[in-house]
Amino acid sequence: MRVSNPSIINMEEIVNSLPADERKLFQRIYHVTTTTGEQRIPQSMQPWVRQQFGSVEAVTRQKIVKITNLVTGEGALFNRLRASRPVDGKGKKSIEVHLQDVSENELFRYPEDNTPEDLFGRVVGKHCITASNVAKYDGLHGMVIFNDFDPLHFSREQIVDYIDVGWEWARRARAKQPQAKYFFFIWNCLWRAGASIYHGHAQVMLTYDRHYAKIDGLRRAALDYRQNHGSNYFADLFQVHKSIGCAVDKGGVKILAHLTPFKDNEVILVADELNLTFKERIYEVLACFRDSLNITSFNLGLVTPPLAETEESWEGFPAIAWLVDRGDLNRRASDIGGMEIYAASVISSDPFELARQLRQCLD
Repeated sequence: MRVSNPSIINMEEIVNSLPADERKLFQRIYHVTTTTGEQRIPQSMQPWVRQQFGSVEAVTRQKIVKITNLVTGEGALFNRLRASRPVDGKGKKSIEVHLQDVSENELFRYPEDNTPEDLFGRVVGKHCITASNVAKYDGLHGMVIFNDFDPLHFSREQIVDYIDVGWEWARRARAKQPQAKYFFFIWNCLWRAGASIYHGHAQVMLTYDRHYAKIDGLRRAALDYRQNHGSNYFADLFQVHKSIGCAVDKGGVKILAHLTPFKDNEVILVADELNLTFKERIYEVLACFRDSLNITSFNLGLVTPPLAETEESWEGFPAIAWLVDRGDLNRRASDIGGMEIYAASVISSDPFELARQLRQCLD
Protein backbone atom coordinates (compact mmCIF):
# COMPACT_ATOMS: atom_id res chain seq x y z
CA MET A 1 0.00 0.00 0.00
CA ARG A 2 1.42 3.35 -1.05
CA VAL A 3 2.01 6.03 1.58
CA SER A 4 -0.26 9.07 1.29
CA ASN A 5 1.45 12.48 1.39
CA PRO A 6 4.98 11.02 1.27
CA SER A 7 7.83 13.03 2.77
CA ILE A 8 11.42 12.37 3.72
CA ILE A 9 10.38 11.94 7.37
CA ASN A 10 8.47 8.72 6.61
CA MET A 11 11.10 7.38 4.21
CA GLU A 12 11.33 3.93 5.82
CA GLU A 13 7.56 3.49 5.58
CA ILE A 14 7.66 4.51 1.92
CA VAL A 15 10.37 1.97 1.10
CA ASN A 16 8.61 -0.81 3.01
CA SER A 17 5.39 -0.11 1.09
CA LEU A 18 7.03 -0.69 -2.30
CA PRO A 19 6.34 -3.88 -4.26
CA ALA A 20 8.97 -6.52 -3.51
CA ASP A 21 10.95 -6.09 -6.73
CA GLU A 22 11.02 -2.29 -6.42
CA ARG A 23 12.00 -2.51 -2.76
CA LYS A 24 14.81 -4.92 -3.59
CA LEU A 25 16.19 -2.55 -6.23
CA PHE A 26 15.89 0.42 -3.87
CA GLN A 27 17.78 -1.41 -1.14
CA ARG A 28 20.45 -2.48 -3.60
CA ILE A 29 21.39 1.20 -3.98
CA TYR A 30 20.20 2.91 -0.78
CA HIS A 31 20.27 2.16 2.94
CA VAL A 32 17.80 4.10 5.09
CA THR A 33 17.70 4.46 8.86
CA THR A 34 15.66 6.71 11.15
CA THR A 35 16.55 7.98 14.60
CA THR A 36 15.10 10.41 17.13
CA GLY A 37 17.04 13.17 18.84
CA GLU A 38 15.60 14.01 22.28
CA GLN A 39 16.31 16.84 24.72
CA ARG A 40 14.84 18.92 27.56
CA ILE A 41 14.09 22.60 26.97
CA PRO A 42 14.40 24.91 30.03
CA GLN A 43 11.25 26.87 30.88
CA SER A 44 13.13 30.12 30.32
CA MET A 45 14.01 29.07 26.76
CA GLN A 46 10.58 27.87 25.67
CA PRO A 47 9.16 31.22 24.41
CA TRP A 48 12.13 31.60 22.08
CA VAL A 49 11.82 27.98 20.91
CA ARG A 50 8.13 28.46 20.09
CA GLN A 51 8.89 31.63 18.15
CA GLN A 52 11.80 30.10 16.23
CA PHE A 53 10.57 26.53 15.62
CA GLY A 54 6.79 26.67 16.07
CA SER A 55 6.48 24.47 19.15
CA VAL A 56 8.49 23.02 22.01
CA GLU A 57 7.44 19.51 21.00
CA ALA A 58 9.05 19.92 17.57
CA VAL A 59 12.40 20.45 19.28
CA THR A 60 12.21 18.00 22.17
CA ARG A 61 11.75 15.03 19.79
CA GLN A 62 13.35 15.43 16.35
CA LYS A 63 13.07 12.71 13.71
CA ILE A 64 16.22 12.39 11.62
CA VAL A 65 16.54 10.26 8.49
CA LYS A 66 19.92 9.00 7.29
CA ILE A 67 20.27 7.79 3.69
CA THR A 68 23.45 6.23 2.31
CA ASN A 69 24.14 5.38 -1.33
CA LEU A 70 25.79 1.96 -1.10
CA VAL A 71 27.21 2.27 -4.63
CA THR A 72 28.87 5.70 -4.51
CA GLY A 73 29.28 6.24 -0.75
CA GLU A 74 27.25 9.47 -0.79
CA GLY A 75 25.24 10.15 2.35
CA ALA A 76 22.73 12.64 3.71
CA LEU A 77 21.10 13.39 7.05
CA PHE A 78 17.63 14.94 6.77
CA ASN A 79 16.10 17.12 9.47
CA ARG A 80 13.53 19.71 8.33
CA LEU A 81 13.89 21.54 11.64
CA ARG A 82 17.32 22.80 10.66
CA ALA A 83 15.74 25.12 8.12
CA SER A 84 14.38 27.15 11.07
CA ARG A 85 17.58 27.40 13.10
CA PRO A 86 18.79 30.93 13.89
CA VAL A 87 21.50 32.23 11.58
CA ASP A 88 23.07 35.66 11.82
CA GLY A 89 22.42 37.78 8.73
CA LYS A 90 24.23 40.77 7.33
CA GLY A 91 21.12 42.88 6.81
CA LYS A 92 18.49 42.21 4.20
CA LYS A 93 19.28 43.48 0.74
CA SER A 94 17.57 42.71 -2.52
CA ILE A 95 19.61 41.00 -5.20
CA GLU A 96 19.23 44.09 -7.34
CA VAL A 97 20.82 46.26 -4.63
CA HIS A 98 23.68 43.79 -4.16
CA LEU A 99 24.38 43.74 -7.90
CA GLN A 100 23.99 47.49 -8.32
CA ASP A 101 26.73 48.00 -5.74
CA VAL A 102 29.28 46.32 -8.02
CA SER A 103 27.88 46.67 -11.53
CA GLU A 104 29.52 49.99 -12.39
CA ASN A 105 33.15 48.92 -12.00
CA GLU A 106 33.13 45.18 -12.57
CA LEU A 107 35.76 43.49 -14.75
CA PHE A 108 33.49 41.51 -17.05
CA ARG A 109 31.64 44.50 -18.47
CA TYR A 110 34.24 44.70 -21.28
CA PRO A 111 35.70 41.18 -21.40
CA GLU A 112 37.81 41.68 -24.51
CA ASP A 113 39.66 44.50 -22.73
CA ASN A 114 39.69 43.19 -19.16
CA THR A 115 40.12 39.40 -19.43
CA PRO A 116 42.87 37.24 -20.94
CA GLU A 117 42.11 35.04 -23.93
CA ASP A 118 43.14 31.47 -24.64
CA LEU A 119 45.90 30.82 -27.16
CA PHE A 120 43.27 29.52 -29.59
CA GLY A 121 41.27 32.75 -29.23
CA ARG A 122 37.76 33.45 -28.02
CA VAL A 123 34.47 31.75 -28.81
CA VAL A 124 31.71 34.31 -29.36
CA GLY A 125 28.08 33.26 -28.98
CA LYS A 126 24.83 35.17 -29.28
CA HIS A 127 24.69 35.78 -25.53
CA CYS A 128 28.22 35.22 -24.22
CA ILE A 129 31.95 35.19 -24.95
CA THR A 130 34.82 33.08 -23.63
CA ALA A 131 37.96 34.15 -21.81
CA SER A 132 40.89 32.33 -20.30
CA ASN A 133 40.75 32.07 -16.52
CA VAL A 134 43.45 34.24 -15.00
CA ALA A 135 43.90 31.92 -11.97
CA LYS A 136 43.42 28.41 -13.32
CA TYR A 137 42.11 25.19 -11.78
CA ASP A 138 43.81 23.23 -14.57
CA GLY A 139 45.90 23.70 -17.71
CA LEU A 140 42.87 24.24 -19.93
CA HIS A 141 40.47 26.35 -17.89
CA GLY A 142 38.29 29.01 -19.46
CA MET A 143 35.27 31.13 -18.68
CA VAL A 144 31.98 31.72 -20.45
CA ILE A 145 31.10 35.34 -19.68
CA PHE A 146 27.45 36.20 -20.12
CA ASN A 147 26.50 39.38 -21.96
CA ASP A 148 23.84 39.95 -19.30
CA PHE A 149 25.36 41.16 -16.02
CA ASP A 150 22.57 39.72 -13.84
CA PRO A 151 23.14 35.94 -13.67
CA LEU A 152 19.50 35.31 -12.76
CA HIS A 153 18.25 37.09 -15.86
CA PHE A 154 18.35 34.13 -18.23
CA SER A 155 16.11 32.69 -20.93
CA ARG A 156 15.93 29.29 -22.61
CA GLU A 157 17.93 30.62 -25.56
CA GLN A 158 20.61 32.05 -23.30
CA ILE A 159 21.13 28.84 -21.31
CA VAL A 160 21.42 26.81 -24.51
CA ASP A 161 23.92 29.33 -25.88
CA TYR A 162 26.06 29.29 -22.71
CA ILE A 163 26.39 25.49 -22.93
CA ASP A 164 26.96 25.51 -26.70
CA VAL A 165 29.73 28.08 -26.37
CA GLY A 166 31.34 26.06 -23.57
CA TRP A 167 31.24 22.95 -25.75
CA GLU A 168 32.76 24.82 -28.70
CA TRP A 169 35.50 26.10 -26.36
CA ALA A 170 36.29 22.47 -25.47
CA ARG A 171 36.34 21.45 -29.13
CA ARG A 172 38.83 24.21 -29.98
CA ALA A 173 40.92 23.47 -26.90
CA ARG A 174 41.19 19.84 -27.90
CA ALA A 175 42.16 20.80 -31.46
CA LYS A 176 45.21 22.52 -29.92
CA GLN A 177 45.88 19.84 -27.30
CA PRO A 178 44.45 16.50 -28.51
CA GLN A 179 45.50 14.64 -25.37
CA ALA A 180 42.92 16.64 -23.37
CA LYS A 181 39.63 14.67 -23.53
CA TYR A 182 37.65 15.21 -20.33
CA PHE A 183 35.08 18.02 -20.37
CA PHE A 184 33.54 19.73 -17.35
CA PHE A 185 31.25 22.79 -17.22
CA ILE A 186 30.38 24.57 -13.97
CA TRP A 187 28.32 27.62 -13.08
CA ASN A 188 28.70 29.07 -9.59
CA CYS A 189 25.84 31.56 -9.37
CA LEU A 190 26.69 34.45 -7.00
CA TRP A 191 28.71 34.53 -3.80
CA ARG A 192 26.92 31.83 -1.82
CA ALA A 193 27.92 29.41 -4.58
CA GLY A 194 31.57 30.48 -4.58
CA ALA A 195 31.58 33.13 -7.32
CA SER A 196 34.14 35.86 -6.67
CA ILE A 197 32.76 38.00 -9.51
CA TYR A 198 29.02 38.60 -9.57
CA HIS A 199 28.65 39.23 -13.31
CA GLY A 200 27.08 36.10 -14.76
CA HIS A 201 29.69 33.58 -15.92
CA ALA A 202 30.36 29.87 -16.10
CA GLN A 203 33.65 27.97 -16.22
CA VAL A 204 34.85 25.27 -18.58
CA MET A 205 37.68 22.78 -18.23
CA LEU A 206 39.25 20.12 -20.41
CA THR A 207 41.63 17.88 -18.51
CA TYR A 208 44.17 15.15 -19.26
CA ASP A 209 44.96 11.53 -18.33
CA ARG A 210 41.92 10.95 -16.09
CA HIS A 211 38.77 12.85 -15.30
CA TYR A 212 38.51 14.74 -12.01
CA ALA A 213 38.51 12.46 -8.99
CA LYS A 214 34.81 12.54 -8.07
CA ILE A 215 33.70 12.05 -11.67
CA ASP A 216 36.14 9.21 -12.21
CA GLY A 217 34.99 7.70 -8.92
CA LEU A 218 31.40 7.78 -10.18
CA ARG A 219 32.51 6.10 -13.43
CA ARG A 220 34.27 3.33 -11.51
CA ALA A 221 31.32 2.84 -9.14
CA ALA A 222 28.96 2.52 -12.12
CA LEU A 223 31.23 -0.05 -13.78
CA ASP A 224 31.45 -2.08 -10.56
CA TYR A 225 27.66 -1.94 -10.30
CA ARG A 226 27.26 -3.25 -13.86
CA GLN A 227 29.71 -6.06 -13.14
CA ASN A 228 27.99 -7.02 -9.88
CA HIS A 229 24.36 -6.67 -10.96
CA GLY A 230 24.33 -6.81 -14.77
CA SER A 231 22.48 -3.51 -15.19
CA ASN A 232 23.17 0.16 -15.74
CA TYR A 233 23.59 2.10 -12.49
CA PHE A 234 22.15 5.35 -13.85
CA ALA A 235 19.04 3.61 -15.23
CA ASP A 236 18.50 1.87 -11.90
CA LEU A 237 19.12 5.08 -9.95
CA PHE A 238 16.35 6.75 -11.95
CA GLN A 239 14.03 3.77 -11.47
CA VAL A 240 14.58 3.85 -7.71
CA HIS A 241 13.76 7.56 -7.53
CA LYS A 242 10.74 7.08 -9.81
CA SER A 243 9.37 4.23 -7.69
CA ILE A 244 8.99 6.54 -4.68
CA GLY A 245 7.82 9.58 -6.68
CA CYS A 246 11.08 11.53 -6.74
CA ALA A 247 11.79 11.47 -10.49
CA VAL A 248 10.26 12.44 -13.81
CA ASP A 249 11.13 11.63 -17.44
CA LYS A 250 10.59 14.42 -19.98
CA GLY A 251 11.65 14.01 -23.58
CA GLY A 252 14.07 11.22 -22.71
CA VAL A 253 15.80 13.27 -20.00
CA LYS A 254 15.67 11.68 -16.54
CA ILE A 255 15.22 14.28 -13.76
CA LEU A 256 15.76 13.22 -10.15
CA ALA A 257 15.14 14.97 -6.82
CA HIS A 258 18.30 13.46 -5.35
CA LEU A 259 17.99 11.27 -2.25
CA THR A 260 21.60 11.82 -1.17
CA PRO A 261 22.09 15.46 -2.12
CA PHE A 262 25.25 17.42 -1.50
CA LYS A 263 23.11 20.27 -0.15
CA ASP A 264 19.46 21.31 -0.20
CA ASN A 265 17.27 20.89 -3.29
CA GLU A 266 19.73 18.98 -5.44
CA VAL A 267 18.48 17.86 -8.84
CA ILE A 268 20.24 15.43 -11.17
CA LEU A 269 19.52 15.34 -14.90
CA VAL A 270 20.63 12.34 -16.97
CA ALA A 271 20.49 11.86 -20.75
CA ASP A 272 22.18 9.76 -23.41
CA GLU A 273 23.91 12.78 -24.89
CA LEU A 274 24.36 16.52 -24.62
CA ASN A 275 21.65 17.41 -27.12
CA LEU A 276 19.20 20.31 -27.40
CA THR A 277 16.55 18.49 -25.37
CA PHE A 278 18.98 18.01 -22.48
CA LYS A 279 20.00 21.68 -22.54
CA GLU A 280 16.36 22.76 -22.56
CA ARG A 281 15.61 20.56 -19.53
CA ILE A 282 18.54 22.20 -17.72
CA TYR A 283 16.97 25.58 -18.48
CA GLU A 284 13.58 24.42 -17.20
CA VAL A 285 15.00 23.19 -13.90
CA LEU A 286 16.98 26.43 -13.50
CA ALA A 287 13.82 28.42 -14.20
CA CYS A 288 11.98 26.31 -11.61
CA PHE A 289 14.72 27.08 -9.09
CA ARG A 290 14.44 30.81 -9.77
CA ASP A 291 10.72 31.27 -10.33
CA SER A 292 9.04 28.62 -8.14
CA LEU A 293 11.55 27.79 -5.40
CA ASN A 294 12.98 31.34 -5.11
CA ILE A 295 16.52 30.01 -5.27
CA THR A 296 18.93 32.85 -5.99
CA SER A 297 22.30 31.12 -5.62
CA PHE A 298 23.15 27.70 -6.99
CA ASN A 299 25.86 25.48 -8.41
CA LEU A 300 25.50 23.74 -11.75
CA GLY A 301 27.88 21.02 -12.86
CA LEU A 302 27.75 19.35 -16.29
CA VAL A 303 29.81 16.40 -17.44
CA THR A 304 29.83 14.23 -20.55
CA PRO A 305 31.70 11.08 -21.56
CA PRO A 306 35.21 11.87 -22.89
CA LEU A 307 35.59 13.62 -26.23
CA ALA A 308 37.78 10.79 -27.60
CA GLU A 309 38.70 7.19 -26.88
CA THR A 310 40.33 6.45 -23.54
CA GLU A 311 42.20 3.54 -21.97
CA GLU A 312 39.59 3.20 -19.21
CA SER A 313 35.99 2.18 -19.90
CA TRP A 314 33.15 4.72 -19.94
CA GLU A 315 30.56 2.16 -21.00
CA GLY A 316 27.05 3.24 -20.08
CA PHE A 317 28.12 6.64 -18.73
CA PRO A 318 25.63 9.34 -19.75
CA ALA A 319 25.63 13.12 -19.91
CA ILE A 320 24.87 14.34 -16.37
CA ALA A 321 24.01 17.70 -14.86
CA TRP A 322 23.77 18.47 -11.16
CA LEU A 323 22.01 21.56 -9.78
CA VAL A 324 21.98 22.45 -6.10
CA ASP A 325 20.59 25.29 -3.99
CA ARG A 326 23.20 27.27 -2.03
CA GLY A 327 20.90 29.21 0.24
CA ASP A 328 19.84 32.74 1.14
CA LEU A 329 22.12 35.43 -0.25
CA ASN A 330 21.56 37.51 2.89
CA ARG A 331 22.93 34.90 5.27
CA ARG A 332 26.46 35.28 6.54
CA ALA A 333 26.94 31.68 7.68
CA SER A 334 28.22 29.12 5.17
CA ASP A 335 25.92 26.22 4.35
CA ILE A 336 28.90 23.84 4.39
CA GLY A 337 30.64 22.80 7.60
CA GLY A 338 32.71 19.95 8.95
CA MET A 339 29.93 17.40 8.45
CA GLU A 340 29.77 18.05 4.71
CA ILE A 341 33.55 18.10 4.36
CA TYR A 342 34.35 15.02 6.41
CA ALA A 343 31.20 12.95 7.02
CA ALA A 344 27.80 13.36 5.32
CA SER A 345 25.61 16.16 4.01
CA VAL A 346 23.14 17.74 6.43
CA ILE A 347 19.89 18.61 4.63
CA SER A 348 16.87 20.66 5.64
CA SER A 349 14.91 20.39 2.36
CA ASP A 350 12.62 17.50 1.39
CA PRO A 351 13.24 15.64 -1.92
CA PHE A 352 9.53 14.77 -2.11
CA GLU A 353 8.51 18.43 -1.99
CA LEU A 354 11.25 19.24 -4.53
CA ALA A 355 9.89 16.51 -6.80
CA ARG A 356 6.37 17.96 -6.55
CA GLN A 357 7.67 21.38 -7.55
CA LEU A 358 9.62 19.91 -10.47
CA ARG A 359 6.57 18.06 -11.79
CA GLN A 360 4.57 21.29 -11.73
CA CYS A 361 7.33 23.21 -13.49
CA LEU A 362 7.99 20.54 -16.12
CA ASP A 363 4.37 19.68 -16.87
